[in-house]
Amino acid sequence: MRAVTPGARREITARELIVLVAGACLLSVVMHWPLVLNLGEDIPKDLGDPLVQAWQVAWGGHALAHQPLEFFQSNQFWPLEDTLAFSDALLGYAPAGLIGSGSEAAVARYDLLFLFAYALAFVGAYLLARELGVGPGGAVVAGAAFAFAPFRLEQDGHMHVISSGGIPLALALGVRGYRLRRPWPVFAGFAVATWQLSLGFTLGLPFAYLLAALGVIAASVWLRRRRPAPDRRIVLATVCGAVLFIAFGALIARPYYRVADEHPEATRSPEVVESYSGPTSVFLVAPDENPVWGGATAGIRDDLEHIPEKTLLPGVVIVALAIAGLWSASYPRRLRLGLAAGVVIVSVLALGFQEEGGLLYPYRVAYELLPGAEGIRVPGRLVTFSSLGLALLAAAGAELAIRAAAARAPARGAPIAVAALLALAIVVEGRGLPFDPFDDQAQPPPPPPPADISAIAAPQLHLPAHRPEDNRRYLLWSSDGLPDMVNGRSSTNPVFTAEVIRRARRFPDRRGVAYLRRLGVRSVVLHPRRVAGTPWERAAERPVRGLGVVRRPEGDVIVYEIRTGSGPGERPARSARRSK
Repeated sequence: MRAVTPGARREITARELIVLVAGACLLSVVMHWPLVLNLGEDIPKDLGDPLVQAWQVAWGGHALAHQPLEFFQSNQFWPLEDTLAFSDALLGYAPAGLIGSGSEAAVARYDLLFLFAYALAFVGAYLLARELGVGPGGAVVAGAAFAFAPFRLEQDGHMHVISSGGIPLALALGVRGYRLRRPWPVFAGFAVATWQLSLGFTLGLPFAYLLAALGVIAASVWLRRRRPAPDRRIVLATVCGAVLFIAFGALIARPYYRVADEHPEATRSPEVVESYSGPTSVFLVAPDENPVWGGATAGIRDDLEHIPEKTLLPGVVIVALAIAGLWSASYPRRLRLGLAAGVVIVSVLALGFQEEGGLLYPYRVAYELLPGAEGIRVPGRLVTFSSLGLALLAAAGAELAIRAAAARAPARGAPIAVAALLALAIVVEGRGLPFDPFDDQAQPPPPPPPADISAIAAPQLHLPAHRPEDNRRYLLWSSDGLPDMVNGRSSTNPVFTAEVIRRARRFPDRRGVAYLRRLGVRSVVLHPRRVAGTPWERAAERPVRGLGVVRRPEGDVIVYEIRTGSGPGERPARSARRSK
C-alpha cells in the first residue's frame, strides 16, 4: 500500500466541496425551520435590530445604484451626515440590496442573508480545520462547533455578529496559499478578510488585529529560520492583499471617525464599556431560549445587566472535545498550544473591565491603546474568536474519537457515525432539535407598512419617536423609496435628533411647527395606533388652524404637511444632501 503524505490528507476534492456547501445550506435551513417557507413574512429572533438591519441592506443596494460616493449618507437621522456610520453598516451585504424593493423584499432579503451567514460559518470553520490537518469527520465537528455554539443563539438578532464565516474562510485560504506556495489563494484570503471587515468593525477590527498578530508571528518564525529566500509571487500576493485590506479599512473608517468627532456620544466611555462587561460567570450562562441550559443557568443570568450580551456559554460538549484535542496528534504541538493560549487570552479580553480596576484589566489596556477600540461597546462579542479556537481544538478531539471507532469497528460507517453523533450533540446543545414542536425560537412576522411612506413628502418626522421599537419600524417601512426622515435607530443616539423630538413633544403646536419648518421638515406622520401612553396620545385631536399645516389621513396614519416658509431667528431649511 502506498504511503499517504500528511499534505495529501489535507487536499479537498471538488466533490467534497460541493457536498460541504450543500450540506451547510441544508443544515442552516433545517436548524431555522420554517423560516425558509416564510421568506419576507417572518424575521428571525425578534422585532428589534433585525428590522433595522433589513433596512441597512436595502439602503446599501440603493446607495450602490444611486450614490456610491455618498454611501454613508443614509436616509435616517436627517439632516445629519454619515448616518449609516452610527453603527456597523453591513456594507458587504449591499449587493443583495440591489434585488427587490419595499419592506417585504427587505425582510425576505434579510432572511436569506441570515441563513447564508450560518452556512458560511459552518463552511469556513470546516475548511480551516481541513487545512490545518484534520479529516472530514473532525472538520464537520469544527463547523458545527463554530456555527452553533450556545452563545450564538442570543446573537441571532445581530447580523453583524453572526456574520463571522469570513474569518475562518479567509484564514483557510491564506493557510492553503502559503502551504502550497500559490499566490491566488493568498490574495483571495485577504479579499475575503476585506469583505468580512466591510460587514462592520465589531468583528472586523479585532480580526484586523488578529491578522496583524499572525503577521508578526510569521515574521518572527522567518527571522528565526535565518531568513530563507521567500517566493516572490507569494510576497507580491501578500503585499497586494495587505494593501487592499488596509486601504479599504482606512476608506470605510473615515465616516466613523467623522461621526466620533462630530458626535461625542458615539465614543464608548469607560462607564458604557463597564456596563457591558461581566464577571467570569458569564461563561456559564446560556440564552434563555437554549433548550438544554437556558433554565439551568437562569439563576446566574437573572443577576446580570444587559443579559443578551453576557450569555457566553461556549458549550459543554465543545469544551470537552477541545480539552481532548490538546492531546491529539491532528495538529502540531505548537499549534495546539497556540490555539489554547489564544482561547484563554480572548476569553479574558471578552470580560471587559471594571472602572475601579484601571489598567489591571487586559481589555482596559486594549481600550486605551489600540486605535478604534474605544468605539466597541460590547467586549463579550470577542468570544466569536475564542469560539473559533475551541471549534478547531474540538475538531482535533473528535479525531481521537473517530480513530478509536475506526480501530474498534473496521466498518467504514463507524467513523462517519461517530462524527455525525458528535456534531449532532453540539448542535442540539446549542440550538435544540430541528422540527422541535416545543422550540421557542421566535420568528415573528414584521409589522406591515401602515401607509405608502414613499408617497409622503420628505423629509419626514414620524411620531411617536422616543421609543426604539417605533423607530425600528419606521426605518423598515422606509425601505420603500427611502425618504429622508428625522427618525433613526442605531447604537449611537445623536443629541441633535433627541432635541428635535423634544421640541416636537406638543405637536401640532405653533412653536413646534415653526421649528420643524425652519429645520426643513416637510411632513409629520402620526401613527395613531402607537401613541397610547406617549406625549402624542391626543395629538390627533389638537387643532391645526393657523399653523400653516395641512392635515389628511393616509392609510392608517395621519399626515401633517408643513407648508414651506422660513422665519427669522433660526437656520433656514437645509438643502437635500443627495438625490433619490
